[in-house]
Amino acid sequence: MPLQVRDYSWQQTRTAVFISVPLRGVCIRDADVFCAENYLKVNFAPFLFEVFLYAPIDDESSKAKIGDDTIVFTLHKKEAVMWETLSVSGVDKKMMQKIREKSVLQAQEKAKEATEAKAAARREDQKYALNIMMKIEEEERKKIERIKENERIKATKELEAWKTHQRKAEEQKRIKREEKLHQQEKQIEEERKKLKHKSLTGNSTSRNIATKGRNSENIFSEKLKEDSIPAPRSIGSIKINFTPRAFPTALRESQVAEEEEWLHKQAAARRAMNTDIPELRDLKEEEKNPEWLKDKGNKLFATENYLAAINAYNLAIRLNNKIPLLYLNRAACHLKLKNLHKAIEDSSKAYRIMKPHLRLIHPTTLYKMMRRRLGM
Repeated sequence: MPLQVRDYSWQQTRTAVFISVPLRGVCIRDADVFCAENYLKVNFAPFLFEVFLYAPIDDESSKAKIGDDTIVFTLHKKEAVMWETLSVSGVDKKMMQKIREKSVLQAQEKAKEATEAKAAARREDQKYALNIMMKIEEEERKKIERIKENERIKATKELEAWKTHQRKAEEQKRIKREEKLHQQEKQIEEERKKLKHKSLTGNSTSRNIATKGRNSENIFSEKLKEDSIPAPRSIGSIKINFTPRAFPTALRESQVAEEEEWLHKQAAARRAMNTDIPELRDLKEEEKNPEWLKDKGNKLFATENYLAAINAYNLAIRLNNKIPLLYLNRAACHLKLKNLHKAIEDSSKAYRIMKPHLRLIHPTTLYKMMRRRLGM
């Protein structure tokens, strides 16, 4: 049974109570202090200090200072009055036990409330941190989207500039061609005028000679007159053979290599259409064209329907596997779907088809063309 400490001292003011309890040589770490509104206990084995306070105190603002083998309590009163005694008088054991249990329950409830408040504060902190992280991620996402949009606009402007340059170059070529044709027509017109002038001069000379003969009554006038009139031409026919052509232009104005390549592609496409391909049965005649299927795939790619675009490019490649744009467009679709191996495979096929022509293009120009094609 613990020994009760009796040699303590206490003082008071209207707002506070000061209690000094000796530790009697006990280590500070072994002292156990418990304080409630109406109950104060210090347990430092084998001693025990226990007091049932005269009036309630504010246990949250009260303090205990341990040092120099003494514990000094500073207890703040809830009501600013002077106490008659430190502990309440006339308390039996049953009442003491009841006060102890009530004090312990109050302490447990306060500890529970403090724990819940701390947990709620922790949850609020986590929620706040999560909101901050979400805002940061949203800002990063918007930043990435802005960068992508700027790159897209930049690539679009470059493509528009390139198209404008191409149109201007074509316009200049057309103007030069028209000027050349105009000069040729002018030269032909001048030559025609010269020939007409020569014919008129010859006719006037013959008429002058005939007039002079008549005036001088030359005996040879009739003979000269007969010689000046040519004999009628005989009737005949001239056979003209034309070179067989599959194009409406003349052979001298055509580009034989490009026309032969076009005819070869058309023949390959017709052979592919004549084969038994199940996907071609439901298509119209104008839809069985690789160019039409390529345009259809481009429209599907613009609407981000990449799988349907791949199907259109697949069918176009089965019709004609010599068009590099079909492989490049399909590679762009695979790149959007993160099918990197297929994108590399299609790009390699397009490169093999375009390799003979790419040798004549500067590497920087080729790099820009590939970036525009892949939408990078």
